[in-house]
Amino acid sequence: MRLSPVRARGGARLALAGCLLRPSEADVPHVLRSIYANKEIADNSIRSSGLDWTVVYPTRLTHGPAKGTYRADDRLPMKGNPTISRADGAAFMHQAAHGNEWIHRTAVISD
Repeated sequence: MRLSPVRARGGARLALAGCLLRPSEADVPHVLRSIYANKEIADNSIRSSGLDWTVVYPTRLTHGPAKGTYRADDRLPMKGNPTISRADGAAFMHQAAHGNEWIHRTAVISD
């Protein structure tokens, strides 16, 4: 993952929404293995970039309206099929990109 354009434009902050699922290689169909390998490369590149980064792992995204309340932590206990609206996910990412609480941290977010 090339992050030099971010630095070249004076950028110092990066917030990325990623995929929460991190299956073992044995569980991933062959056709998807390169996608998960690239995800790992991107995550590692962000963490070692020297930028103030935040990686956000939302649970299953929905098209529902914003509720204005959600849970965010380094790890969250989950049962069933947890969700979060795209609007609430975007609100969290905006907050994370403009605040200091989540710098150099990975957040899991869910309703």
